[in-house]
Amino acid sequence: MLVVTGHATASPESFAEMRRIALEHVHRSRGEPGCLEHGVYLDAENPLRLHFFERWADAAALKAHFAVPESRAFAKRLRALAADPGDMAVYEAAKTRV
Repeated sequence: MLVVTGHATASPESFAEMRRIALEHVHRSRGEPGCLEHGVYLDAENPLRLHFFERWADAAALKAHFAVPESRAFAKRLRALAADPGDMAVYEAAKTRV
């Protein structure tokens, strides 16, 4: 399984549009093959920052997601709207018991 985390910070003027496109992207992505979880969340300390958390079945599913034209358009639009485009990281993960 792959875990994707990321964040981006809006300006007060761009927040509503960033939130709108992020939710649109999340809802569309959840229907893609191999998507186990996809969400966007507001930062409790900085209400202009959006956090993304995703789980994908495997690298092939994530690569397919990145190749979807709507995903590419979302990333480009998010960067254009963001006061700080933040970053994204991808991790390999396995469920374990502690």
